[in-house]
Amino acid sequence: MRGSTENAEGIPHEVLRQRESKWLEMLNSWDKWMAKKHKKVKERCQKGIPPSLRGRGLELDDQPGDPKWIDIIERDLHRQFPFHEMFAARGGHGQQDLFRVLKAYTLHRPEEGYCQAQAPIAAVLLMHMPAEDAFWVLVQICEKYLPGYYSTGLEAIQLDGEILYALLRRVSPVAHRHLKKHKLEPILYMTEWFMCAFSRTLPWASVLRVWDMFLCEGVKIVFKVGLVLLKCMLGSQEKLKTAQGLYETMELLRAVKLQYMQEGFLVQEVQYKSIMAVLHFIVLPQHLLHAQLSSS
Repeated sequence: MRGSTENAEGIPHEVLRQRESKWLEMLNSWDKWMAKKHKKVKERCQKGIPPSLRGRGLELDDQPGDPKWIDIIERDLHRQFPFHEMFAARGGHGQQDLFRVLKAYTLHRPEEGYCQAQAPIAAVLLMHMPAEDAFWVLVQICEKYLPGYYSTGLEAIQLDGEILYALLRRVSPVAHRHLKKHKLEPILYMTEWFMCAFSRTLPWASVLRVWDMFLCEGVKIVFKVGLVLLKCMLGSQEKLKTAQGLYETMELLRAVKLQYMQEGFLVQEVQYKSIMAVLHFIVLPQHLLHAQLSSS
């Protein structure tokens, strides 16, 4: 049991209060900090945003919505974090807010409608902010952070899967050769990772830390986490002894070892030099990135 001088994340209360004070200062002059001190903002995101301030940053439509999407959304509500007190009760306030947010997105983007991977994204947001704010952050994630991920055809996620595969060759040639040998397409193992921003994969403490960095730095954090997990699970001949075929490899990637997903280890590995080395590729526009990797 933790002592009274630490919070649930193991951070001493005095340190947490100091971090909150620094974050409040940043939030009050956010544009200036992002323009002139982005490196410091990034460092503080990597340390973790104080829980009391995660929801700060940012109207839901009363129209009925398309019955086709309404039916699918209603069936998905109970699947989102069913053991979290906010979503445990069928028809409870958490599920009601989740329904409102997801329905509102189908009204906002009727040409896209609803994609099931948006539900865990919206649920995570609702744990930290009111429904109205969660809706607008969801819009930003879908349109700015992960554009095209939730569109019919999933072309964007397929392209990013190819990019991840090419980057893996630089980060872990052993893992890359293994996946190539067994003709394991990226779309088979990275779709849920990327479309749900690891919210269905990682332990909760790790989800929060990864999201802190993701919302600050963008999709490259999702790539980095994916590369870390692939390297850790498939990056040596010793590790591949339990992944002799396609089926065994898929099973291994569906059940990533907890030691590789722990908050401290994962954040450290994401910032490790071998992962940082691919950073300049990830910040390129997608079409240029794909062309450069294909020719290298």
